[in-house]
Amino acid sequence: MKSLLLALFLSAFSGFAIASDAVQLDKANYNLQDQASLQRGAKLFMNYCAGCHQMQYQRYSRTADDLGIPPDLMVKNLIFTGAKIGDHMNNAMPAEQAAAWFGKIPPDLTLVARVRGADWIYTFLRSFYEDDSRPWGVNNEVFKDVGMPDVLQPLQGMPRKTYETRLVDGEEKQVYAGIKTDGTGEMNEEEYNKAVLDLVNFLVYAGEPTRLKAQSLGWKVLVFLAIFFGCAYLLKREFWRDVH
Repeated sequence: MKSLLLALFLSAFSGFAIASDAVQLDKANYNLQDQASLQRGAKLFMNYCAGCHQMQYQRYSRTADDLGIPPDLMVKNLIFTGAKIGDHMNNAMPAEQAAAWFGKIPPDLTLVARVRGADWIYTFLRSFYEDDSRPWGVNNEVFKDVGMPDVLQPLQGMPRKTYETRLVDGEEKQVYAGIKTDGTGEMNEEEYNKAVLDLVNFLVYAGEPTRLKAQSLGWKVLVFLAIFFGCAYLLKREFWRDVH
């Protein structure tokens, strides 16, 4: 079943498969054990991403249970389509309009972390920059000519490519110095990076919801095996002592 879902997602996500020249990816130090981070990530996804992107293989109820969100708060604050708590996380955007606005239907993001990896998403969301030649006024260093707006811009501010004068081979030249924002966002750089990491954390969870319980169960199994091994060893010593 997981293989089928992954295959379906790869097909739907084919439009995201053409990226720009290789860019050094930043490390996304996410933590699936940080429930508060997962909750913040879910809030960011529902407020900034779910208007265009779906998670059609994930249910609201499963998300609420796994992330420790009371169902009534989930319905009140994180479900904006009138869906029920047991429904899948689909959006209300008509497919025809989505294709007209963006050139194609925005991909489902249930398995994006498994396909792209956490580092890619973390770097991508921090690599938008102002580009007046593009339909949405922005471009992306990781994904050249991306067909989506910078939805997190209200938090980050307007990101722009910056250059500085440096001495190169004895001559002063303008050298690319990275992307900087204009300071109009609701967050400073550190806060924004943390928010993006929360969103990445949530996307990693969504790609494999059972991973949380599997990790918890894994430790219990290891403890059980350690206790069992100790008991078996003591029993073996006791048995062989009588034989000799």
